Amino acid sequence: QMKILRTLQEGEVVPVGATKPTRIDVRIIAATNRNLTEEISKGAFRADLFYRLAVAILQIPPLRERRGDLSLLIDRLLEQINQESAGDPGYVNKALSASAKNLLLSHPWPGNVRELVNTIRRAAIWSDEIKISAEEVQDALLPLSLGKEHDGIPGEQLGAGFCLPELVARVIKHYITKALEQTHGNKTQAAKLLGISNYQTLSNWMRKHGVVLNDKLA
Repeated sequence: QMKILRTLQEGEVVPVGATKPTRIDVRIIAATNRNLTEEISKGAFRADLFYRLAVAILQIPPLRERRGDLSLLIDRLLEQINQESAGDPGYVNKALSASAKNLLLSHPWPGNVRELVNTIRRAAIWSDEIKISAEEVQDALLPLSLGKEHDGIPGEQLGAGFCLPELVARVIKHYITKALEQTHGNKTQAAKLLGISNYQTLSNWMRKHGVVLNDKLA
């Protein structure tokens, strides 16, 4: 941090192997997923560096808070992936089935755009068909990280960005999906595992929380 601060203050750097500083004229764009005011209070981040960097601050909400952007992002990212992969041997342009896109739209994306683009890329590469199925998207999704758990309870930290209703919805979706996998898509048996009164109620919960019964389980 001290080296960055000195560079910002003096407008010069010392290249590796050099003995004299070199003047620079650059614009610094910095990004973080941490609350820097909290980091300053804990002594983990320099206040003078923060005020040097914080000339203009843009707050970018996580994907889970801007659902209206998600569908457009998915379409654009798949288009970009198709363009980048056009020269790869055997690759053909991919499209998403309706169920595959619904699965992407229902995912909470704790890794934000980076997780989204890597998931779409994996699904596009792994798919043997032109249309990517929900099953292929499910396979491309890395296991959802909810933090440290104890007895199945997520251990997320309270603070900025914490949303209890969203966390509850994620847990519900996780266990419904797990029950359906264990019962090979049998809703009656899955409802019993979950302590739900009947399969109709389970179907309602599945619709509410965006759980898709893919072809492998159906």
